[in-house]
Parts: sequence; structure tokens; C-alpha cells
Amino acid sequence: MREYTTQMEAARKGIITEELKKIAQKELMTVEELMPLVATGKVIICANKKHKCIDPQGIGSMLKTKINVNLGVSKDCKDYDIEMEKVMEAVKMGAHAIMDLSSHGNTIPFRRRLTSECAAMIGTVPVYDSVIHYQKDLDALTAKDFIDVVRLHAEDGVDFVTLHCGITRKTIEQIKKHERKTNIVSRGGSLVFAWMSMTGEENPFYEYYDEILNICREHDVTISLGDACRPGCLADASDVCQIEELVRLGELTKRAWEKDVQVMVEGPGHMPIDQIEANMKIQQTICNGAPFYVLGPLVTDIAPGYDHITSAIGGAIAASAGAAFLCYVTPAEHLALPNIDDVKQGIIASKIAAHAADIAKGVKGAREIDDRMADARRELDWEGQWECAVDPETAKAFRADRKPENEDSCSMCGKFCAIRSMNKALAGEHIDIL
Repeated sequence: MREYTTQMEAARKGIITEELKKIAQKELMTVEELMPLVATGKVIICANKKHKCIDPQGIGSMLKTKINVNLGVSKDCKDYDIEMEKVMEAVKMGAHAIMDLSSHGNTIPFRRRLTSECAAMIGTVPVYDSVIHYQKDLDALTAKDFIDVVRLHAEDGVDFVTLHCGITRKTIEQIKKHERKTNIVSRGGSLVFAWMSMTGEENPFYEYYDEILNICREHDVTISLGDACRPGCLADASDVCQIEELVRLGELTKRAWEKDVQVMVEGPGHMPIDQIEANMKIQQTICNGAPFYVLGPLVTDIAPGYDHITSAIGGAIAASAGAAFLCYVTPAEHLALPNIDDVKQGIIASKIAAHAADIAKGVKGAREIDDRMADARRELDWEGQWECAVDPETAKAFRADRKPENEDSCSMCGKFCAIRSMNKALAGEHIDIL
């Protein structure tokens, strides 16, 4: 029988869990280095007791930056088999977490399939599922209905749940007073806001937070404190609504830790480059080092179809400044449900951003593969380059499509190749160009 309820409690008691041991190995750390970080909430291990096939990961600013992939069906795209295909492809490509954001159909079998077959961390947003599960209009749902769906997801083996606990009835007046350009762009946040507006009641995820903590403690579910007021455009970045909610999320983080419940805090959103680092530092201060989970941030509003790039730029800056978890963004962001190719492009962009940040932060072992790539390039070792490439199949396809005359060069430079010339010059060989 387990002597602990959550990973945080185990760390506080000095108990070395199997998950903690595996993560320490992956992060090139000792158990003694990792354990106090888990005990103090600076590193989280999202691993529901019922998610038996999980490959555990640690999330924290001092560890390798992790990547989340959002998937799930909608009323317009309702094929669960296609979504499962995306899930498995995403994990194969290196996603550390899958969030099921399904907003249509019978969500229970898909969610249970995820927690029984998928080794990545599984996250959900219970407020979406409340409307689907009960088949009721939003204003017909009760506070108990919302809490019961949180319990259902925990029992289904979900590792983390996004809950928009930080907006209250005070937020309604703030949104009206400050006249944001894009108001609330968080889907879950808008649903909670709408429910409060229609019923006149307080946010149930805030009002019944202690009950939610008890559910999460029982199943060792991590709470991802959703940022309902995250900026949806550059003009709304770092405004009163965003920062006031962050202050409340800091308070809720402490309350969770008092019950040994693990927490991460969600952040922006859309944000100009010059504000990103400051936002990361503010979050670390207000939330006492709890891991920060960011969507992007997207550094410009004008690139529909290319938002995986705007997101990767912001993600690299955010992670190098302390964000621990990047939510990928695909080329389909703001436009459509992503297909498999969109998912691939989103993951690759996020992996590049995360890796670049890890190098900047000096994470153990992060730059080793870059050094191996440099060696392979110097030696014109194409197979060695494929082994180091973030997406070897695409790299191979480019070379095969525009094959050079000489194997020791590429079709861009041919015999003008600088590396070829330098190798020959340093070896005292004749350099033939024509």
C-alpha cells in the first residue's frame, strides 16, 4: 500500500517514487537534487494513479522544456479515430502531453482510451465536457455538475485538469470597465464568465476550490490553473485583467500546496516580445516558482496560417526566461481544427523553441546534440546529420528532391562548398572548383 497520496507528499516525506527516479535519470540529475524541487512545487510530476501506461515527465523551469499538444473533436470534425491517429503521431514526434479538448460527442470512451493507451501526460478542460456530458445548456448546469465532471475526469485517469479558478464575479466588472480589444479569448474562461453572467452566481471552480483539491489529492491529479484573462491580442497584453487574475492564481497555488496538490500556472497568450521576459519573472514571483505553462506567446497578431512561427518565437523567449511547458500552436490556429500535417508543423516549431531555450538556460545535456550535428556537418556526414536532425525525414526529402552532382556537397554550393574547401585546404589537398 502506498505511503503517500501525491507525488508532492511523497517528496515531502522523503519517499523516492518510481516516477521521480525515472525523471531524475532523464534530466541527468540525482534523486537528491530533484526531490526538494518536487517537495516545494517548483517541479511537478503529472501522473494520475490510474494512468498505468504513462512515461513520467517532470515539468519545471530548471528541467528540459516540455511540449503539450492540444487535440480533440469538434461538431464540425467529429472522427475520434482520426484524433487518435494524431495523438499517436504526436507522441511519436516527441510531444510530452496531450490535452483532449473535445467539444462534441461521447467523450468518455476517447478519454479512457487515451489514459489506457497513451504514454504521454493526459490533460483535459472539464468545463467543456460539462455541457456535453449533461447535454444541458450552460445556464442549466449547477456548480455541483461542474465539480462532478472534475471527479469523473480524475477517475478516468487524467493527469492534469485545466480549471479557470481565477476569475470571479469581480472580473465581470473589470472586463466591462477596461474594454479589452478581444475581451476573453480563453474558451473555458468565456464559458465560466458566461455562466456567472447568466446565473448571478460565483465561479464554482473558485467557490468550491477546497472540494476540487480533495478530488485532485485523492487521485494525484495536477491542477493547471487556467488563465481565463490571457491576452488574445497584443493590445491586451499585461493589462489589469491579466495581472489581477495572476495574483489570484498565486493565492490558489499556495492553497493547493497546503494539501499536497501539484499545480502549474497557465500564461499568455498574445504578447509583444519586449514584455515576455518580465511576465515570466512576475509569474515566478507571484506564484512562488510554480511551473509556468504558456500558449506561445504569439508575438504578432497578423500571421494566420503561420502562427506556429509567431508562437515558436515567443515560446523560445518565454522558456529561456523561465517558462517550463509550451503549448504548441499549429498553422491552423484561429482558422480550423488542425490536421495531421498541421500537428506535425506545430510540434516541430515548439520542439525547436524548447530546445533553443534549454541551450540558453544551460540545461544539462541540451547542447550535446548540436555539437554532434556540427561534427557531422564538418565531416560532410549526411547520415550523421539525419541522426541529429529534429525532423530527419523532411531534411532527407529536401536533399533527395534537389540532388547534387557531387555527394560531398549540396545543390546550393556544389564545389563552392566552404566546408569542402576548408577540409581540403587544411589537409593540404588541391581544391578543384571548375
